[in-house]
Amino acid sequence: MAGFSPRKLSFSIIFLGLMTVLRSQAALDVHYYDRACPEAEKIIRYTILNASMHDAKVPARILRMFFHDCFIRGCDASVLLDSTPQNQAEKDGPPNISLRAFYVIDDAKTKLESACPKTVSCADIVAIAARDVVAMSGGPFWNVLKGRKDGRISKASETINLPAPTFNVSTLIQSFTKRGLGVKDLVALSGGHTLGFSHCSSFQARLHNFSSVHDIDPTMNPEFAETLKKKCPKPNKNGNAGQFLDSTASTFDNNYYKQLLAGKGVFGSDQALYGDYRTKWIVESFANDQSLFFKEFATSMVKLGNVGVMENGEVRLNCRVVNLGLEKKRENERE
Repeated sequence: MAGFSPRKLSFSIIFLGLMTVLRSQAALDVHYYDRACPEAEKIIRYTILNASMHDAKVPARILRMFFHDCFIRGCDASVLLDSTPQNQAEKDGPPNISLRAFYVIDDAKTKLESACPKTVSCADIVAIAARDVVAMSGGPFWNVLKGRKDGRISKASETINLPAPTFNVSTLIQSFTKRGLGVKDLVALSGGHTLGFSHCSSFQARLHNFSSVHDIDPTMNPEFAETLKKKCPKPNKNGNAGQFLDSTASTFDNNYYKQLLAGKGVFGSDQALYGDYRTKWIVESFANDQSLFFKEFATSMVKLGNVGVMENGEVRLNCRVVNLGLEKKRENERE
């Protein structure tokens, strides 16, 4: 009988892990809809562009929606499902209550169902839309791998697993590692904050009674902190008050990283990236070279889009309802 070999076991684990990654990637294909729905990306692009012309906040909201979807059950459009009397869905979990622009995905889905019924998944719509809002905001363009299926499960309780704006670097690394993403992916994808706005509730703890020693987070630029304190007084009676996450918030650029170098990161989790040796050098690299940031961001977005790819899901006819639920809803309406 052959003896136990740790070396063989290690090789087997690596091999199985590699096969899992390959199967995940094999399920997706840049040309997935070339024959079944050749106009799919064009339809999504024009829908996103039209919505963005009417509401300048759409790009940031769509990009955030993609992150929040992929970080829970993988990129399966579970964040789009509405709550039911029997289940509170992800979109109603505390970190997602501020998510917006679901109507844009609904609009794209309606047009796609008219052009090529039962073909394009809601998960692929979100992935393509995220790429398009980055590109139309001045950021990089990449080929989106397609062929995702839509999930049937969405639980608000699972949103506790989303990275929080109060996380330190160690906690952030753990969160990203669980999704197969490395330290460089963490720093690159955090650059998505170059588009966006945050309400005071996500960062005001840094401005008032931060610790027993400091009233204000000492990693924050003092002048910047005073500016934020005026916008977010204590108590804050304006629920709409907040701050753009970088000074060029409608343009996808590397200004976010330059702000971190100046101590002007809005979230504690953002500023922490510049205060930790594991991430500081990457922040500096991206701040000094926008083309490098664009390249790494696109690479990391493709990796994030591969997280939790479903092979046994469905193509929802309505992004807000699983197909079985939609059928029951229509039956009730007929009755």
